[in-house]
Amino acid sequence: MKSIERRAREHATGTGGGPDSGRGRGRNFMSERPLVWSFIATLGVLLGLALAWTLLSLSGVLFSVFAAMFITLGLDPLVRWFQRRGMKRGVAILTVIILFILVIAGLLWIVLPLVITQAVSLVQALPQMYANLQQQQWFIDASSGSGGVLTTIYNWVVGVLSDPNTWATIGGGALNVGLAIVGGISSAFFIFILTIYFIATLDASKAAIYTLISASHRARVVDYAERIMQNVGRYLSGMVILAFFNATFSFIILLIAQVPFALVIAVSAFFITLIPLIGTVLTTIVMTVLALFVSPLSGIIVLGAMLVYMQVEAYILTPRVMSKAVQVPGSIVLIAALAGGTLAGLPGALVAIPVAAGILLIIKEVVVPAKARS
Repeated sequence: MKSIERRAREHATGTGGGPDSGRGRGRNFMSERPLVWSFIATLGVLLGLALAWTLLSLSGVLFSVFAAMFITLGLDPLVRWFQRRGMKRGVAILTVIILFILVIAGLLWIVLPLVITQAVSLVQALPQMYANLQQQQWFIDASSGSGGVLTTIYNWVVGVLSDPNTWATIGGGALNVGLAIVGGISSAFFIFILTIYFIATLDASKAAIYTLISASHRARVVDYAERIMQNVGRYLSGMVILAFFNATFSFIILLIAQVPFALVIAVSAFFITLIPLIGTVLTTIVMTVLALFVSPLSGIIVLGAMLVYMQVEAYILTPRVMSKAVQVPGSIVLIAALAGGTLAGLPGALVAIPVAAGILLIIKEVVVPAKARS
């Protein structure tokens, strides 16, 4: 009887070994040593702020590392493809590295100068293109039918795009634009070197990381990790292939429709269409608007051809290219692209979608079976 009464008193005062004893000790510590508790709490807050500031300061480096990792996962299926053709893994890795260097060198020495030249010429030519557009009868009729609204919209768009101050303002001023260009070049070089290193040491790096996992769970974790990385790699390589098809088709259609600056538009389409579901729609709208500067017939040709291509892409190309990759629902694509774009612009949108694909695969392969077994 006495022991029961003693346990009841200990439970009421929080001094026993029950579940509330920890809270009782916490209350006693706060009341007995308020200065010490406040000091520890302040240190915790400062430590959290210091950690957040460190991560924010290293955000550029972390993004470059993650970008190199994603590029490596995207190139790994190519390495495995060469292996299936009889190459040893070392030779396959060396082949992929050489091809990667050749592609980057070709882009820098051949494509990039042409794209920059056409981009500058496009911005400079927009006012004259708009002046020619205003003289076309269909535009005069459409503007009259809309009460002058169409003319006002076109005037505003052309004025904004052709004003150099617009691009300086977007970049935060001429100095910030220059610093951003220099920083982008250095980050791209860092990603390039890091990607080569990751490709060469991918298997060794994964093996070293797997040794940190306890032996009882290692086989299962390795199986899940390999499947996730393979699916993400297939997803990334598949999106690059689809974007290349889209850009090539766009370039051909723009040439047929006699739309000027076709190369810079097609290159822009390549990067935008890396965002599935909405990328092709955005490029179709932009290409159609630019084709209307030439003539209504050019706009109709571009719009009709891109609508046909979107059907071919959706029902023929995508199922074949992405058949072995994890499928991401359209709503998740939109949410991931919006979140990634808000945080880090277009690169963030591109990286966010493979991340979402990896998370979906974890939920499908780990969480759902675990819930089914419980």
